[in-house]
Amino acid sequence: MTLQVYQFLKDKVNFICEKLKLSKYENTTGRKLKIGISQAITLALYKQTQGIATKKSIWRDFKKILKCSYKTLVVSINRWAPLALLVLRVLFRSNRQNSHLVKHTDSTDIPVCLNKNAYHHETMRGLASWGHSGKGFYYGLKLHLTADLNRNVLSAAFAPGNVSDRKMFMRLNKDMEGVFVADAGYVSEKLEKEFYQENKRILFSKPRKNMRKIITFWQKKLYDTRMIIELQFRNLKMFYGLVTSLPRSINGYFANYIYSILACALK
Repeated sequence: MTLQVYQFLKDKVNFICEKLKLSKYENTTGRKLKIGISQAITLALYKQTQGIATKKSIWRDFKKILKCSYKTLVVSINRWAPLALLVLRVLFRSNRQNSHLVKHTDSTDIPVCLNKNAYHHETMRGLASWGHSGKGFYYGLKLHLTADLNRNVLSAAFAPGNVSDRKMFMRLNKDMEGVFVADAGYVSEKLEKEFYQENKRILFSKPRKNMRKIITFWQKKLYDTRMIIELQFRNLKMFYGLVTSLPRSINGYFANYIYSILACALK
């Protein structure tokens, strides 16, 4: 079963690598790489899709095939994460061309360590910060994401945990059109006016509980569809290993995040 899943992912990644001509990024002179681009991306996606927490487990499962050290595997997976990000950008661009009119924007917390370890955490210091979510305070980042009603991811961005959702909204959606639905964290008359383009795009933010604002029946129906993007976040965390505290470098953290989103986008 392990080899069947791996081969399925490998065929898909090889097809993408050939289409995007990613092999040109490999060395053309000198010693041949122990782990090539397509193999590194395949192994990373296998890790994210199979609920495997560590790269060490991947190395143990495939060391007879890889014939390389554990360090080589880690370096290769982290090294080619920017190319996985390139694949993501291509997927996002394709999704936008065929996107549904209704779109959702939201953010979710990504703790980089337990709260009790935050003051001693060094790896992501300077990038992570204290933030607050519905579950309480956490130390880490935020993933800001826009997806359409068909659950296709259209754009994504990372920011420190204390960055306002409203501040990231324009960056995520500046080139898109449609009806955008967001939660109360995006309530801002200034943002709505700045984002609005007649006959092109509009933002509907769910009113806060303490706001005396009447909404129409169809607006409520729009707000109710926000559960779709919440399911995206749930899937990323539960089934694609988005949240981790195991990497020992910044590259390791962001490689994990990139491969997690890519695995979800390719499902």
